[in-house]
Amino acid sequence: MEQSHFSESKQINGIDVYYEYFKHPSSEKTVVLLHGFLSSLFSFRHLVPLLKQNYSVFSVDLPPFGKSGHSRNYHYSYKNIALTVVSLLDVLGIKNYSIIGHSMGGQIALNVLYHHPHRAKKTVLLSSSGYLSRAKQLHIFASYLPFFHLLVKNYLARSGIEKNLRNVVYNHSLIDNEMREGYLSPFLDNSIFKGLTGMLRHREGDLTSVQLQKVQTPCLLLWGRHDRVVPLNTGRKLVEDLPNSQLIVLEDTGHLLPEERPEDVCQHINHFLMDGERF
Repeated sequence: MEQSHFSESKQINGIDVYYEYFKHPSSEKTVVLLHGFLSSLFSFRHLVPLLKQNYSVFSVDLPPFGKSGHSRNYHYSYKNIALTVVSLLDVLGIKNYSIIGHSMGGQIALNVLYHHPHRAKKTVLLSSSGYLSRAKQLHIFASYLPFFHLLVKNYLARSGIEKNLRNVVYNHSLIDNEMREGYLSPFLDNSIFKGLTGMLRHREGDLTSVQLQKVQTPCLLLWGRHDRVVPLNTGRKLVEDLPNSQLIVLEDTGHLLPEERPEDVCQHINHFLMDGERF
C-alpha cells in the first residue's frame, strides 16, 4: 500500500507557507497538524508515521516558524493565521479534514472552528493554549523600535534550548541531540525574530469563554498531568466552555504530548475520529 508524499511552499495570504502532505491511498479522512509556539511540524515527527496508517496527513509550518516565511508585511494574528491555513487547504482542494493542534496550534485550531465553522469535522486539542490576553501596550509599542527583533533574539537565547526542552518534557531522558537540533535549527535564521516581533504586535489574545461556547465542532482534549506550560486547569476550563468536548489526562506526561506519548495520543485520536459525531 503506497502513499504519495508532497512537500513544498505556497504563497498564501501574502506569505510563503511550507507544508508536507502524505496522501493515503484509500482513506477518505485527512488530519491537519498545527504545531505550537517556537516549534514547527518537526514536533509531530513521531506521531505522523502512526497517523499515516489510517489517514492522509497534512502538516504545516505556521508563519513565522519552521520553513515558512517571516514577512514583515504579514499580519500575525491568530485569526489571520487560521485564515491562512484554511485558504491553503482550499487551494489544495482538501475539503474533508479534522484538525489536531498542539499548544498554540490548538488555539489556532479553535480560531478555525470559530471563524470558519463547518470546515473541520472534528478537532483534537493537545495541551491547547487558552485564555491568554493580548500583550501589554508597552510591549506592543516597543515592537516598533528598529532593533526590537534583536531583543527578542537575545531573550530567547538567554533561556536556551536545553532549559526550554526540560520545561516542556516530563521525562528528561527523551531529550537527545536530534530533538535539540530539530527545535533549534529554525532559529539560526535571524529573520524569524522579525516574524516573532510581528506575532507579539498582532496577536489578539485567545478566544473568550463566550466565543468558545459558540463552537459546536466535536473536540477531544488531551492533556499531560504534569504540563508546566499550559496547566491542566486550562484544559478543565476549556472542556467546560466547549459544548461538545471531552478531556483525557495522560499520566507522567508534560506539555510536549506528540513527542512524549505518540502511541497513546494516536490511539485516542483513532477512537475519537472513528467514533460517531457526538460523545
